[in-house]
Amino acid sequence: MIAPTLPFRPLGRTGLPVSALGFGGAPLGDLYALLDEAEAVETVVAALGAGITLLDTSPLYGHGLSEHRIGAAIRRASGAKPVISTKVGRVTAPFAGRGSGSGYLGGLPHGAMFDYSYDGVMRSLEQSALRLGVDHLDIVLIHDVDVWTHGKDAIEGRFQQAMEGAYRALVKLREAGAVRAIGIGVNEADMAERFARAGDFDAMLLAGRYSLLEQPALASFLPLALEKGIGVMLGGVFNSGILATGAVPGAKYNYAEAPPAIMAKVAKIEAVCARHATPIFHAALHFASGHPAVASVVLGAVKPAEIAAQVAAMSAPPPVALWAELKAEGLLDRAAPTP
Repeated sequence: MIAPTLPFRPLGRTGLPVSALGFGGAPLGDLYALLDEAEAVETVVAALGAGITLLDTSPLYGHGLSEHRIGAAIRRASGAKPVISTKVGRVTAPFAGRGSGSGYLGGLPHGAMFDYSYDGVMRSLEQSALRLGVDHLDIVLIHDVDVWTHGKDAIEGRFQQAMEGAYRALVKLREAGAVRAIGIGVNEADMAERFARAGDFDAMLLAGRYSLLEQPALASFLPLALEKGIGVMLGGVFNSGILATGAVPGAKYNYAEAPPAIMAKVAKIEAVCARHATPIFHAALHFASGHPAVASVVLGAVKPAEIAAQVAAMSAPPPVALWAELKAEGLLDRAAPTP
């Protein structure tokens, strides 16, 4: 039997080829459970062995633990030269105490805070490089400058801080060759578009806003990304779980229990998927990767078996008739491109 292989795509205009399936390091920081250290590292090694070359992480993820584990895996997987993406703006403070509010069950005993300043970004990237054990970074994203994170009253100030501080620092590092590509990692399509119009960005990671369930990024942000040559990475393509589990009791949507209207729509999508013998997980993954602006779909994993399942799903495209029926039933935007 021939092992599944992953396609590669260019990350916008950067010249960086990335695997169409990326590895998301958020769960690796003990997000929902305290992970076994060896298994956590082996999961990243398995991703590299399966042909996944894009590894996305952040100081926020386990207050630095995700970066530590990814760095250990890179050293284990001799010869691997992955494209590493990390973030700035949400930083760790080793001597500040654990504190609260990050949402991580475990992780390192360090504080987590916001710092979008020029100097803060420089310090943060030095720490990230040390945790990862690297001498350069391929992609650096300004993290979580959105209303979801900061609220309506604070977002204008945060946006100004990010553009006047973090953006200037990243442009300087890109010019010096220490960073290959700079961008944004947010949960809102409107904010991704606002940054895309405000600066010269290479890549953006958008979580949850372009999925089989909802496509707010379709009308404006994704066409703008194509126009500007911005490589798009998509996270949260299962909307926090419901597009992976289906409309089961307790299914999660946007990090909380899914409301009745969402449960009802997902149940209808599931019914169409079932008529085409396609798991909703497969349909959600392939739909998200089908837009021409999207370079990679970034999925989290904490076990090597999850990596194998993701690669197998990516290698099994749904029938074309599935998309036609979803659009005919009004469950999918008719303008949405499909694989």
